[in-house]
Amino acid sequence: MNSLEELRLLDLNEPGSWPAAIKTGALVTLLLVIVVAGYFLDWQEQAEILESAEAEEATLKDTYLIKKRNAVNLDIMRRQLHEIEQSLSVMLKQLPNKSELDALLVDINRAGLGRGLQFELFKPAASETIKEFYAELPIMVRVIGSYHDIGAFASDVSQLPRIVTLKDIDITPGKEQHLILNAVARTFRYLDDDELANHNKRTSEGKK
Repeated sequence: MNSLEELRLLDLNEPGSWPAAIKTGALVTLLLVIVVAGYFLDWQEQAEILESAEAEEATLKDTYLIKKRNAVNLDIMRRQLHEIEQSLSVMLKQLPNKSELDALLVDINRAGLGRGLQFELFKPAASETIKEFYAELPIMVRVIGSYHDIGAFASDVSQLPRIVTLKDIDITPGKEQHLILNAVARTFRYLDDDELANHNKRTSEGKK
C-alpha cells in the first residue's frame, strides 16, 4: 500500500492506530503550528518588550556610570569651579563700572600726552555695544608723534589696569618725520544689575 492510500484510509477519530511515520509527521507539523502561532500571538510582543528593557538597562547603566564618575570627581569639580569663579572675579575687576569709565578715558588720554603725542581726534562712540554681561565702547583715536612714542603709547595702553585694546590700526607718514596713528581703542565695562536685567529681558523678548 502506497503512502497516499495509507493517508486516505486513516481514521481521524483513532490517531493511535496510525502508522508510526504518519504519527511522527503529524506531531512535528502540530508542533510547528503551535510554535508559529505562539510567536505571532504572544512571543513577538514579549521579545519586543525584552529588547526595549535591555536598551533601557543599557541607558540606565550609562547614566549610573556618569553619575558615579561625577560623584568621584566632585571635590575636583568644586575646586575647578572655585578657580573659575576667582578668575572671573579678577577679570571683572579689570572692567570699569559706569562711574569709572570717564576716569579710564582720562587715563588713555593721559597715556598719549605723557608720551608727547599730539591728539587730533579722541572721540568715544555715541553709544555702547551691549554684550552678554558687559558693554563695549569704541573710541576713535588719531595721534601724531614719532615711531618710538607711538609704540610706547600702545604699550602703555596695554598695561593700563583696565582692559583696553587697539584695533583697526593705520599708521601713515606725517610732517617732520612724524607718523599719524589712526586706531580704534576699545574699552569695556561690566553691566550693573539693572542693565543686566534689562538686557536679559530684551534678549528673551527678541527670541519669542
